Amino acid sequence: MHFTQTRLEGGWIIDPNPYHDERGRFMRTWCGREFEEHGIHFLPVQANMQFSPRKGTLRGLHLQIAPALEAKLVRCTRGAIFDVVVDLRPASPSFGKWCSAELTAENGRMLCVPEHCAHGFQSVEENSEVMYLTSAFYAPESCRGARFDDPAFGIRWPLPVSAISEQDRNWPLMQGQGYAAGTDNFAKERLL
Repeated sequence: MHFTQTRLEGGWIIDPNPYHDERGRFMRTWCGREFEEHGIHFLPVQANMQFSPRKGTLRGLHLQIAPALEAKLVRCTRGAIFDVVVDLRPASPSFGKWCSAELTAENGRMLCVPEHCAHGFQSVEENSEVMYLTSAFYAPESCRGARFDDPAFGIRWPLPVSAISEQDRNWPLMQGQGYAAGTDNFAKERLL
């Protein structure tokens, strides 16, 4: 695998090194040893899949706060997505910044999302499917989100939004909220 550090501390784009022969393609999508060699301490405990039949479908921006902090390893297994990570760690030099990668079934590329960072994606092809590994179990009481169109981030989504959940459409805006990751203010006032 080839690891490329994004502009967000702890955010990585990971490209597979596929092996091709007459049978097709083989590629490794996770290796604890290779991740550790790059300073990525990620142990998956859960795998999830999402399917979006409509191009332009947007999911996110989501994260889990303590005590269920969650890192993710995201991969598109069918179609293509525009995948985004937003740094919500106040002490981070990249706080409030975002990075993105185009993940497709063809390129096999993955995006590693650090803890305290919000994640979202938009399908850029119809019938897109996403699989992601998480470092924590799903904990509804720790789930939070940020608005996909928040001007504080300025994310440039590639397509108009064709489908989005009411929850994702209505997360509050960041500006003027005094956000601090994992604090009671964040948990109770910011993004419930």
